Amino acid sequence: MPTTTPEGDPPAALVPLLRVRLRPYAAPTALLLLLQLVQALGLLLLPTLHADIVDNGIAAGDTGYILRRGAVMLAVTLVQAAGAAATVYLGAKVAMGLGRDLRAALFDRVQGFSAREFAGFGAPTLITRTTNDVYQVQTLAFTALTLMVTAPLMGAGGVVLALRQDVALTGVLAVAIPVQVAAISLIILRMVGPSQLMQGRIDAVNRVLREQITGIRVVRAFVREPHEHERFASANTDLMAVAVRLGRLQAFFGASAMAVATLASVAVLALGGPRIVEGAMQPGALIAFLTYLSQILGAVMMAMSVFVLAPRAEVAAGRITEVLSTEPSLPEPSEPARRASRPRGPAGSGSLDIAGVSFGYPGAEQPVLRGVDLITRPGETTAVVGSTGAGKTTLVRLVARLLAPDEGTVRLDGTDLRDMDRRTLAATVGLVPQRAYLFSGTIASNLRYGDPDADEARLWRALETARAADFVRAMPDGPDTAVGQGGITVSGGQRQRLAIARALVAEPRLYVFDDAFSALDTATDAAVRASLDAAVGDAARLVVAQRVSTIRTADRIVVLDAGRVEAVGTHDELLSASPTYAEIVDSQRIPEEAA
Repeated sequence: MPTTTPEGDPPAALVPLLRVRLRPYAAPTALLLLLQLVQALGLLLLPTLHADIVDNGIAAGDTGYILRRGAVMLAVTLVQAAGAAATVYLGAKVAMGLGRDLRAALFDRVQGFSAREFAGFGAPTLITRTTNDVYQVQTLAFTALTLMVTAPLMGAGGVVLALRQDVALTGVLAVAIPVQVAAISLIILRMVGPSQLMQGRIDAVNRVLREQITGIRVVRAFVREPHEHERFASANTDLMAVAVRLGRLQAFFGASAMAVATLASVAVLALGGPRIVEGAMQPGALIAFLTYLSQILGAVMMAMSVFVLAPRAEVAAGRITEVLSTEPSLPEPSEPARRASRPRGPAGSGSLDIAGVSFGYPGAEQPVLRGVDLITRPGETTAVVGSTGAGKTTLVRLVARLLAPDEGTVRLDGTDLRDMDRRTLAATVGLVPQRAYLFSGTIASNLRYGDPDADEARLWRALETARAADFVRAMPDGPDTAVGQGGITVSGGQRQRLAIARALVAEPRLYVFDDAFSALDTATDAAVRASLDAAVGDAARLVVAQRVSTIRTADRIVVLDAGRVEAVGTHDELLSASPTYAEIVDSQRIPEEAA
C-alpha cells in the first residue's frame, strides 16, 4: 500500500517524480522555454498589428500600408508557427523520453523483486503501472512542458496589451477571469475522487482479464463462461461508470470555459460598440481587445488544463513511486562474494548446505518451513518428498533465492546465497520449475535463455539428454520453430523436457528440479533421469517430486512433513523409518503390487 501522511492522504508524488526524472532533459527543456517565448510573443503581437492595419490602413484606404503591415504580420505568423511546431515536437520528444525512462526504471525494479514483492503487488497492477500510469504522467508532462511559458506569458501579456487598447473595457476582464478560474477549479476538485478510483478500476479489469486468459481451460472445463462473463462485465461496468463521471466533468470543463468566453465577448461588444460610435475607441482597437480577451481566457484554460490532468497524474505518480521505492527483500549484495563464471565449475563444486532454515509468508499463522536442514554434494542426488503443503516448493524458492529465509542459511559451496549476485547465482543454479514456462520466440531462443552464446551443438546435446530431440526434429523448422507465449504450441510433457534442456544448456553446478518430471510418463521419466545422470557429471542435483519412482534411486531422500524434516535416508531406509514416506509409497502402489 502507498505510504500516507499523518492525515491519511498519500503524500504528493508527481512533482518530486518529475523533478528527478526530468533532470537528464534540462537542455531540451531550456530550449522549450525559449521556443515558447517566441511563440507567445508572436501571438501577442498579431492583434496589435491587425488593429493597426484596420485603423491606419483600411480606414485610410492606404493599400501600400496594408501590404507593408500585412507582410510584417505574415512574417510574425510564420515565426510564431515555427516556434509552435518546434515546441510541440521537442515537448513530445522530452515527454516520450520521460515515459521510456519510467518504464525502464519500473522494469528494472521489478526484475529485482522476490516472490514476496510480486505477491504483494500482483502482476495486473504492475502491468497497469508500467503502461497506463506512465502514460498519465507522460501526458501531464507533455502538456505542462508545452504550456509552462506560453500560458502565463499570454495571460499576463494579454492583460497589459488589452489595457493599452482600452482601459474602460478592462472591467470585463476583472469579472471574466475570476469566474472562469473559479468554475474550472470547482470542476477540477470534483475530478480528484474519480481519478483516484480510475486506476484501481483499470487494475481490476486487467486482473479479471488475466485470470480468464490464463485459466481459460479450467473455465471451459467447468463450463463457467457465464460466471466469468459476469465477473468481467461487473469490473468493466465499474470502470465505465468512473470513466463516464470523469468524461462528464471534462465536458463541463470545456463548456464552462466556452460559456464564460462567449458571455465576455458579448459584454465587450455591448460596451465597446457605443464607444466606437462616440469616437472614444477605434474599430481596430475593439477587434484587438476581443482577440486579447480570447487569448487571456485561452491562456487561463490552457493553464487549468494542466490541473485537469493533474489528479490522475498525481495518483499514477504515487503508484509508480510506490513500486520504485519498494526495496527488494533480496537486494543485490554491495560486495558480491564471487563473480559469475559462464562454464560449470571444476569437479567438486556445487555443494548445497541448508541449515536451520525457517520461513513464513506474510499474514500466515504458521511458518511454512521450520528448522530445515538439508545437504547435497557434487555428483549426488538429494530428493525432497512430502505431502501437499509440506513446504517443498517454498524450499526450492529459497534455493533459487526467490525468497530469503527468516532464520537459518542457504549456502552454496560455503557462500551464503544472500552474498551472491544474481549473475553468479544464475551461472551456478539451474532451476527447472514445476510449471515450465516458455517465452514467445523459437525453441532455440528459449534454450539459449540460460546462455545466449551456446552453439547449436550444445543445444542438440541438451535436447538429446532431455529426450526432446526427436519431436524437435519433427517440427517444421526444427529448433527455429516458433513457440507461442507460455509454450502453448507444445504439450505439457514437451514443455517440461524443453525446460530441462534449457537448464542443461546453461551448464550450472547445481540442478534444481521442482516436480519437473510430473508431466512425463513413467518410461520417459526414467529415460530422462538416466540421461541426466550421464550428462551432468559431478554437478549436484536437488529433486523435488511427488512420484516415488522419480526419487527412489536418489542418494538421499529428505521427507518433509508440516514444514519440518521428518526423516532423511535412502528409499529402503525410509520405508521403515518414516511413516509419511511409507504412506506416500503405499498410496502409489498399484493394487497387484500392494497385494
